[in-house]
Amino acid sequence: MTADLTRTRPPFPYESLPALPVFTLASADLVDGERMPDHFTAVHENISPELHWSGFPAATRSFVVSCFDPDAPSPAGWWHWTVQDLDVSVTSLAQGVGESDLRLDGAAFHAINDSGTHAWSGPYPPAGDGDHRYIFAVHALDVDTLGLDDDASATVVAAQCSFHAIARALLTVTYSQPGEPGAAPFLQDPQ
Repeated sequence: MTADLTRTRPPFPYESLPALPVFTLASADLVDGERMPDHFTAVHENISPELHWSGFPAATRSFVVSCFDPDAPSPAGWWHWTVQDLDVSVTSLAQGVGESDLRLDGAAFHAINDSGTHAWSGPYPPAGDGDHRYIFAVHALDVDTLGLDDDASATVVAAQCSFHAIARALLTVTYSQPGEPGAAPFLQDPQ
């Protein structure tokens, strides 16, 4: 039996949250609105991209960085990456730091993603499923730490951000794989 993944794509997820002041998120590796280069995906080398941000409020005390795919064939999308408790002095993540907590500065650490790892889990959308959006977000928070441990899921971190975010920066890229929709089961991370 061939799976039929035909579905309506969900709205942009941050539009349903309370509006926040915006600041700038950019990347030496990604271009907003463009396709993600292959080597950042789990289909290929699975390397986390470089990110840097600026223009956040002076009251910022820490940051959370995340990557979310709202187009995954699930009711809840797919969390690819979440780094929490980044000190306010950290305004960039170098390419490849998503490999492990050992590559992060200070007290920052990875939340568990939907692939079940505490690391970057690059895109791996189903073949033939069209473009998936990968939304990178940096939330500026009014606390030094969210007070969560490493058992907290990316969804829990995102919910806690809702109570402490004072500004948000976004960058969205896309990725897809050619092929017949539903022709093969997921080989790895399904998103």
